[in-house]
Amino acid sequence: ITGLCGAGKSVLSDYFLDHGYKYLRFGQITMDEVLKRGLPVNEANERFVREDLRKQYGMAAFATLNLPKIEELLKEGNVIADGLYSFEEYKVLKEKFGDNLAVIAVFASPKLRYERLGNRKVVAGDTNVRNRPLTVEEGRSRDLAEIENLNKGGTIAMADYTILNTKGLDFLQAQIKEVFDDIEK
Repeated sequence: ITGLCGAGKSVLSDYFLDHGYKYLRFGQITMDEVLKRGLPVNEANERFVREDLRKQYGMAAFATLNLPKIEELLKEGNVIADGLYSFEEYKVLKEKFGDNLAVIAVFASPKLRYERLGNRKVVAGDTNVRNRPLTVEEGRSRDLAEIENLNKGGTIAMADYTILNTKGLDFLQAQIKEVFDDIEK
């Protein structure tokens, strides 16, 4: 799954999870590294770590680092991987999995995403910090960094499916079901 922050990637991945898919969150590497380094969880530290890992391992870092986890999960069934970032990661996964890879982009306008991000609540016991709130400024800054520094636009442009999360939950769920059914054919 690819898309900018607040687009609805978590809702999409939860649907697949509820239908028997195994789950991997690309960005968990970032959160684990932020905590490992003893840094506070915030957008600035997450960005620093995301970009630092790519300096160390290249622009395909998260695909490369997650590949063993994906392969292990595939032994148990189909996998939904949430949070594909860079185009280089897309290319690594496409080369590895070919036509068995389906990329789903979730889109919502910046205004709508920033509103959603601001309304997020930290969930008690969420040690993965999966759905944390961001201010409008943090959301905008993250968007620009992901597009300019992480080559995220290419993953969205090359997606096999695009879901528009521009209306209510029923509208989103109907599109997710349609994509899910098509993938399961």
